[in-house]
Amino acid sequence: MLRTPRARRGRTAWRRALPALAVWAALCAGAQADDADLGREVYDDFCATCHGRDMVNPGGVTFDLRKFPKDDFERFRNAVVNGKPPAMPPWRDKVSDDDVNLLWAYVRSGGG
Repeated sequence: MLRTPRARRGRTAWRRALPALAVWAALCAGAQADDADLGREVYDDFCATCHGRDMVNPGGVTFDLRKFPKDDFERFRNAVVNGKPPAMPPWRDKVSDDDVNLLWAYVRSGGG
């Protein structure tokens, strides 16, 4: 019985796995885009009045969400759920955890 050298077997395995990894990456990117689109809908319902259409701050005292740190979900979640006195009310009784996650996807997308 002939055996394939180990180095060659590894390359063959990668060749078989690479298309699956490409499909997986594309699906993940599509899911993130879909989440941002759904998050935009939640944003339009709850946030646009104060934070502006497409996160373009209309002026005043509201935070420009386009500048929110993209790696600080816990800070974002806390602000949405518990509010930021004196201007931002707590939304804990009005938005679900899924809504917060979708909003986060939209904020991370930069709006627009």
